[in-house]
Amino acid sequence: MLKYLWMVTQDLILPVAFVSLMHAVLGRQFGRKGRSFNGTGIVLGVLASAVLAWFKNTSNRIISSHWNHVIYGIIMGFTAIFILLLLIFGRKKRESEEISLRFGEGLLCFSGAGLSSSWIFYKLPGVMGYPFNFNTMGNGYWSWYYMQRLLGWALALLILTIYARLLYECALQIKREGTPKLTLALGTVWNAFYCFCYFFVPFVSRAKWLKWPIKYSVEKYGWIRRLAQFASQNAMMFIWTVIVLCLILAIVFFFENTKVTEPYDNSAQHRKLRARNRRHRRLAVALTVFLAAIAVILSAVKSHDTRVIELSPPETYTVEGEEILISMGNVSDGHLHRFEYQTENGVNVRWIVVKKPGSASFGTGLDACEVCGNAGYFERNGQVVCRRCDVVMNINTIGFKGGCNPIPISYEVRDGSLVFRLAEILAGEKEFR
Repeated sequence: MLKYLWMVTQDLILPVAFVSLMHAVLGRQFGRKGRSFNGTGIVLGVLASAVLAWFKNTSNRIISSHWNHVIYGIIMGFTAIFILLLLIFGRKKRESEEISLRFGEGLLCFSGAGLSSSWIFYKLPGVMGYPFNFNTMGNGYWSWYYMQRLLGWALALLILTIYARLLYECALQIKREGTPKLTLALGTVWNAFYCFCYFFVPFVSRAKWLKWPIKYSVEKYGWIRRLAQFASQNAMMFIWTVIVLCLILAIVFFFENTKVTEPYDNSAQHRKLRARNRRHRRLAVALTVFLAAIAVILSAVKSHDTRVIELSPPETYTVEGEEILISMGNVSDGHLHRFEYQTENGVNVRWIVVKKPGSASFGTGLDACEVCGNAGYFERNGQVVCRRCDVVMNINTIGFKGGCNPIPISYEVRDGSLVFRLAEILAGEKEFR
């Protein structure tokens, strides 16, 4: 659950913030027509994302990674056009709701809508595809394994939907018209720089179909590679920057509504203005609370979910010729027990033993699986859990092949000991190289 809560939040926080601010900026500038332009861009972005998500998860064809570089280029292009047109046509405040759009203003709305659509299409297909790829241990869509992941996925979407509405309302009703424009402009330019860092290296080195005359090399264009590394290693910095910009907008909105500054003719009008200010302060506080919740999800929740769980130390056993003997008395308590054997190649082969509940048999297998590799398993509240995907194992199925179960190894019971064949342990070396 936690994994998809923070993953969806991290994937969509920037598109949600930018699209909400865009809707408010175009709505303030051009009224219903500006919102209609951006609304159309949003709908087209969602529909295109749904089509791509469906195609990715129902077709055997692999989508080339070059597709992401195309999206980066589109975002950078729309950003450049939008910022330029915003500087030219976005200065004069419009008082009327019905505005006849001139050619340049129409281009501003079109570029803004195109930018919103591109932002959505950039991240939403991946988020839509998550439910297709939940690891359910083969238990199907109606299992608890699936539902808890779906719950985290849906909760993140709910939080982001409410956050989008609050940000839109604050940006729409703030008195300082330049604040949402400046927030949007700074955020989009910063995001465009991030896209540029990821876009430029592949474009220079791989766009052979354009007959690109420049051939990328580390010696000649090392600064380009360093840009890509900077963006990759500091991806969260771009997200935190936009969160801080939205927080500043909420703070400005709160303090401009601490007292009535408009003229009024009587006490009734004064009370009405004070009530409006209280509503606006509550909006600002609610936005701040959701920003804080998102910050917690992207920091504490993510850190907890991605923490490295230390494996328990290996226990002792006896080697007799071509057999490994483990005393049954040491592994009959129902807890997870881990063992390790170092091969001649210096590879440590791990395997686990756990007594099955209500049974005299044991679950035995390598401390690795075919799905998650050699990440290993750990015990949590009496349950055996995969360290990589956090799937809880059914202890009664340990020793059987399939899913995220440990790769099974056989054993015999002899004279109060579990006996493993050394050759079978050595055969697992390839899993731990």
